Amino acid sequence: MWMGDYTFLNLFGLFIQAIFIENFLLVNFLGMCTYLACSNKLKTANGLGIAVVFVLTISGVLNWFVHRFITGPSALAWLEYLGLNTANINLGFLEFLLFISVIAGFTQILEIIIEKVSPALYMSLGLYLPLIAVNCAILGACLFAVTRDYPFIPNFTYVTGSALGWWLAIALIAAIRERLATANVVPGLRGMGITFIMSGLMSMAFMGFTGIKLATPTTSAETGQTGQTGQTGQIGQIGQIGQIGQTGQTGLRLSNELPERGQ
Repeated sequence: MWMGDYTFLNLFGLFIQAIFIENFLLVNFLGMCTYLACSNKLKTANGLGIAVVFVLTISGVLNWFVHRFITGPSALAWLEYLGLNTANINLGFLEFLLFISVIAGFTQILEIIIEKVSPALYMSLGLYLPLIAVNCAILGACLFAVTRDYPFIPNFTYVTGSALGWWLAIALIAAIRERLATANVVPGLRGMGITFIMSGLMSMAFMGFTGIKLATPTTSAETGQTGQTGQTGQIGQIGQIGQIGQTGQTGLRLSNELPERGQ
């Protein structure tokens, strides 16, 4: 429930995979609206990135508990300790609604905190701060973690890494756009045109990591290797049996040919 088959090395691999290999912005293309709208200034991008990290991490952890104890298969079995027969009740149809409610609640709390602590950042984010509540990257990370059935600590590692990957992507494009603001760009590509081109080049660079798997639990990997070894052994045994069969057939042919030659 808490760690499963994951070791600390597997958790580190999962963290790196969530940031670089499966980056939500540059590989899965989730959360593009705020990425494009709030990446004019690096300071604004960092503020939004920190907000996304906070909301996604807390929401991901809470939504794990929601799935595990409310909406998942047989999730209400714990109510049997109270004398209620709820093992067969499935509330999976409420999962999207509850996930979005948790995300929206923490977004509202974050909006109040930013307004009190940093009014300048609050004004620069504008409408896009409350839109974190419907940011598809946040909901997508929660759903990905639930679909992959991560235990608690790997789930926390995955959602935190996904949030940091989103922050990394928006900070990179914001730094590039600040440099492009003073560069000699073709007039027809200024603004969103050159931003889309740079985002595509960044995405191609991140997609170079595609296929690398660092998050496979140790037990699963060992099981897979054992299965492959067993299959190799079976193939070897079959080959040996085939060689024995061929040798036997050769011996029979020689034994039949020798009497004929003697005659």
